[in-house]
Amino acid sequence: MDDPGQVARLFWTCYEPVHAVTYFHPRARAAYEAAGLRGYWRGYFAGRAAPLGPVGPAPVLAAFFTFAPHMVSRALPAVWQLAGPEQALRARLTGAVQGLAELTYELPERHLAEAAELIEAAAGAVGVAYGRVLGAANAALPRGDYPLARLWQSATTLREHRGDGHVAALVAADLDPVETLAWRVASGMPAQNLLGRGWSEQEWTRARDRLAARGWLTTRPHLPAAESPGTPTEHGRAAFRAIEETTDNAAARPWQALAPESRRRLHTLLTPVAHAAHRVIPAENPIGLPTPQS
Repeated sequence: MDDPGQVARLFWTCYEPVHAVTYFHPRARAAYEAAGLRGYWRGYFAGRAAPLGPVGPAPVLAAFFTFAPHMVSRALPAVWQLAGPEQALRARLTGAVQGLAELTYELPERHLAEAAELIEAAAGAVGVAYGRVLGAANAALPRGDYPLARLWQSATTLREHRGDGHVAALVAADLDPVETLAWRVASGMPAQNLLGRGWSEQEWTRARDRLAARGWLTTRPHLPAAESPGTPTEHGRAAFRAIEETTDNAAARPWQALAPESRRRLHTLLTPVAHAAHRVIPAENPIGLPTPQS
């Protein structure tokens, strides 16, 4: 646990599953529906955007990055007529905590409390002045009352902090949203995991062709992207590895707030929580989330 980027990536495999229960656990979906947010995407956009306030589509398009404009515009700002940001935040936290409680019932309360305390220390180092909009908005939310609420909110803050940095790295590499998705499909992610983000077949195909023109992919021309997503070139793989390394290094700052022994202890405590949360995450998921490293 010496290399800052590797530390950041190791912890990503631990806190991302904790955060992701909000997308995949039935109790999370039920909590959104109870707040009036029926339909998966209403809950998703309202819950994830709620820390920003009652925003319209433009900030969400920029921050979430990979969704087609018409898809976001269909959800926002209309969802705020069904449930305001405060209601959405309550539903988000309630569903996530209920899901985690169901998954971690075998772990002692002291285990969860200690994990919450340590991960809060890392999340507290995110700050609000480093160009991380979603990370900062989540960091500014009130502290939870119970260990699982604190643990989940801290995991979410760290997750969005990392995501902000990843978007910055993609933009710096001159990748647009649909090119990023097309690259992931060409790299092995099942297309059905990502096709639901609103882009048309023509937009997918043009994105694939742009990647081929950059030397990132080899393709069979004139075929739809779904039929021929392309094969990554070594140049493309090296370029995307550089993006991932930049993302890891940019996510390292919060972990420097913990002493090495505290990082080791937190990893020990988080690992069983992450494995438990991972049980509700589909093997084929749009996050590209690996199994937590023990």
